[in-house]
Amino acid sequence: MKLFREALVILIIYLVGEFLSSWLKLPVPGNILGMIILFVLLSTKVIKVDNISNISNFLLNHLAFFFIPAGVGLMTSLNIIKSNWLKLLIVCLSTTMIIIASTGLIVQFVSKQLKSKKTEKGSDIVGNNN
Repeated sequence: MKLFREALVILIIYLVGEFLSSWLKLPVPGNILGMIILFVLLSTKVIKVDNISNISNFLLNHLAFFFIPAGVGLMTSLNIIKSNWLKLLIVCLSTTMIIIASTGLIVQFVSKQLKSKKTEKGSDIVGNNN
């Protein structure tokens, strides 16, 4: 019964996201809005992780199953992919490089910010002793 209750919580959040997307005519898909709502509810501790842990683990353990429709979709579009493979390869490689570079820059920025905060805390402590 606990698994059903957890699945019902996830389903209700998903449906709220779908409803908001269609009602407000947002360009964001409802499932993405549902994920944002779930994130906010988990962050604010309205929903505790323990309340959805079983269904979450089940879905993560069977994640590969959810990629089957995407794979079938690619197989049905094989002719389009064959005719545009070079363009697709260029897009995939360039976006991968952009993601790697932006991730590196963000990590460096956050690392510098954390180091400067640690340095400031250390100087505040030393300054109070004088």
